[in-house]
Amino acid sequence: MPENLGIEEAFSAVEKASALLNVPCSRDKLWPILKLFTPFEGGFIFSATAGERGGDLDLTIQVPRSITDPYAHALSNDLIPQTNHPVASLLADLQKGCSVEECLIDVGVVGGFNKIYVHFPRDMQTVAQLVDLPSMPHALADNAGYFARHGLDGVAMIAIDYRHHTTNLYFPTPGGLEPDTIRSLIRELGLPEPEEELVESARQTFRVYFTLGWDSSTIERISFARILDLPLIRSREPEFTRFMTGTPYTYDGDRFSISIVKWAPEGAWFNGGSYYQFGPLQREVFRKFLK
Repeated sequence: MPENLGIEEAFSAVEKASALLNVPCSRDKLWPILKLFTPFEGGFIFSATAGERGGDLDLTIQVPRSITDPYAHALSNDLIPQTNHPVASLLADLQKGCSVEECLIDVGVVGGFNKIYVHFPRDMQTVAQLVDLPSMPHALADNAGYFARHGLDGVAMIAIDYRHHTTNLYFPTPGGLEPDTIRSLIRELGLPEPEEELVESARQTFRVYFTLGWDSSTIERISFARILDLPLIRSREPEFTRFMTGTPYTYDGDRFSISIVKWAPEGAWFNGGSYYQFGPLQREVFRKFLK
């Protein structure tokens, strides 16, 4: 792995990954955003959504240590609009309330700046602790019993989506989840009974996460992330397989990829991510999966 990935090398890799999805990659549009978050000191991940929901390539990029407030950095460089919404305060509340070990940004090659991920796996926060944050959506408190019933308490990462005014809470599940737990999690959200094949894939999840907003107590989406289930993706999304098996990467050994099955009222779908470059913390988190 390079000590610090160069912007030219990174952009070339993004072009290759975009081509696998037939996503247009504009140098004029993307280069200035990439430049604002150099040097690329750690994680650099390609991800996309399969099927009709797709149409973009998302880049998850570790924020360099020199940028202590990535939200202010994005705001001052006109990547996101100014807002009085509580979403604007959540990063600061998390930085005050726990030991944040790294932040990452999410940028769509077409759509532009979307999210900031706040990662604190060594100082996981309980639901009760997070509920006390002033800017946390009330939906978390309203669903505290739901999480407790299913044995979910420690949160290792939170994603803050500034464009959609939502947040994702990531609960590690290192031993996976039992099929009955998966069915119950989905059923209690009022979603249709899941297909058995999808449940069997989701039971190997290492992280389950939930999408919450500020306007409703409803959990908007549930997602199960696992090491790539290539047979399932290939059988259901053959065109997406080209992306999942063809993205460039910088490290020795096999490409490391994950697949995610998501459920929402409008149905189930797949997302996938391939690691182009690892940061030290990501290597630690995924060490048991890496060869």
